[in-house]
Amino acid sequence: MAHRCTLDEAVDRLLAGLDGPIRLGLPLGLGKPNHLVNQLYRRLGEQPARQLTLYTALSLGRPRAGSELQRRFLEPFVERLYGDYPELDYLRDLRQGSLPPNVRVEEFYLQPGSLLDSAPAQQNYISCNYSHVARDLDAKGINAVAQLVARDPARPGRLSLSCNPDITLDLLPMLRRRRAAGERILCIAVVHRDLPYMPGDAEVDEDVFDLLVEQPADTSTLFSTPYMPVGWQDHCIGLHASALVRDGGTLQVGIGAMGDAVTSALLLRQRDNVAYRELLAALAVPQRHGQLIDREGGLGPFSEGLYGCSEMFVPGLLDLAEAGVLGRRVHPRAQQRRADAGEAVPGGVWLHGGFFLGPRAFYQRLRELPAERLAGIGMTGIGFVNNLYRDEELKRQQRRDARFINSAFTVTLLGAGVADQLEDGRVVSGVGGQYNFVAQAHELHGGRSILLLRSWRENGGEVSSNIVWNYGHTTIPRHLRDMVVTEYGIADLRGRNDAEVIEALLAIADSRFQDGLIAEAKAAGKLPADFELDRRYRDNLPERLRAVCAQHREALPEYPLGCDFTPEERDLLRALTWLKSKLRLSEILELGKATLDAPAPEAFPAHLARMGLEQPDGLREELYQRLILAGLQATRNGFV
Repeated sequence: MAHRCTLDEAVDRLLAGLDGPIRLGLPLGLGKPNHLVNQLYRRLGEQPARQLTLYTALSLGRPRAGSELQRRFLEPFVERLYGDYPELDYLRDLRQGSLPPNVRVEEFYLQPGSLLDSAPAQQNYISCNYSHVARDLDAKGINAVAQLVARDPARPGRLSLSCNPDITLDLLPMLRRRRAAGERILCIAVVHRDLPYMPGDAEVDEDVFDLLVEQPADTSTLFSTPYMPVGWQDHCIGLHASALVRDGGTLQVGIGAMGDAVTSALLLRQRDNVAYRELLAALAVPQRHGQLIDREGGLGPFSEGLYGCSEMFVPGLLDLAEAGVLGRRVHPRAQQRRADAGEAVPGGVWLHGGFFLGPRAFYQRLRELPAERLAGIGMTGIGFVNNLYRDEELKRQQRRDARFINSAFTVTLLGAGVADQLEDGRVVSGVGGQYNFVAQAHELHGGRSILLLRSWRENGGEVSSNIVWNYGHTTIPRHLRDMVVTEYGIADLRGRNDAEVIEALLAIADSRFQDGLIAEAKAAGKLPADFELDRRYRDNLPERLRAVCAQHREALPEYPLGCDFTPEERDLLRALTWLKSKLRLSEILELGKATLDAPAPEAFPAHLARMGLEQPDGLREELYQRLILAGLQATRNGFV
């Protein structure tokens, strides 16, 4: 039976109950018991002879500003959104390179882009598929596990792993075997008052844990990820991808603006199919890809509905369920046979997920869902979601016409995808489950992997292509190439030879870079010397798509799933994004021109007040004021 104790007592028992080094496993993301971890970290800092290794992923910290203007925008917003969320002390020291010598942090997934310059984080990063994490942690001999859990007074003796059954459910049987062999292993649960109580596989007996910290329960602010704007480029990507989703099929979609854009497009397809078809026609999607869409996807609303099978339960999936897009339910084996025979079988789930993370409003929605609706969400182990083995026959039957939709930041002209690491070896995030889903797509009958890619990017006034001839690292090797979607179209790469793959990707590349890419491919002997790209694809330019999006602005909301920003903050975020893309702080002439073109302060008084620049003090603040005004003026009419 779990021993009920305070936070202090839990740390005392952990230190006293384990001899030698402590190897502590913590959940990915939201489920970390930060107060417990911070106290243990501080105690070990006072005991330099005692070794501590933390094994985890996605250590979440408040957004940090990279410039003075970002600081002025972020500080009030962060204070409002994160409140008393307890920052992880080890994360602060990891960023600063000041971890104590007796402490090491090993992560298999990093908060994207946050630890590029942290040598300890880069050196101790573990590169592995999400589905292999439990196996690898067990091999490392972890001897303690700690995580946040949820409590429901109506379920005495039970706890919910809530947001993070992903690794815990896979790991517990391994730990039990080692315990049976005589190893000392401690499992600690910390009840958080605001975590949604998720039923099904996520619900476990209290006795799974040795120590239970419940009185008082953790009441600090849960970490949340605010809804971010979806720009015209991402909306175009989402619209193309949405046409590849087949009614009655299976859906996995990742986090981020491009994933939200896919969700927005699917919602439009369901709720206003006429507007959806008009928008796709304006983008020439049916004209260019009609046969592919007829074969692999569809443009009509969803009648049978989709089944969700996604390692991350993103908020958009709940929106899709409420709109009737996600509604195809699957069942355990015995019930599935009855359902397949046409019998009405109650229950079942419309989503299997491994973990969740999102805005505060998302957690609130989950807490308020009626029991019968909540029962349709099957939070479970990542080994179930990300793999086909273990009841493979049933999974193949249920995961029909699967569309695994993920993003990349670079794709090579031969079809390899880059999503986790820079060319110099520094890790941006991690492979997570992306490879798992791409592999599943190739193994499942009717399954397809869809990589979403912005065809170009702009930073500091420099525009570059995200489709390149070659790159020094790949996340998805080219022998697993399948579908790539940019704002300009869809490239179906499966089973094609190299020259065909190159031509298909050139057709969805930005036209400003097509000639250079063709020259590189010809120089390598991968295209015939007389190759010419079809002229239909020579007008892949932002101006054309911006004009279409402007004409259909009502169907393309900037925040399609919700918003955590005030109206002034939305404008300011757009302006700051524009400034970052267009200007370099080192380019004085460029900055000067931007300030000369700026409107008078009277045009945006509330925005300047929000940034503390309504009455600039000195030349520096005057420059900041003029830059903000220039950005607001440039972006006042819509998308960045």
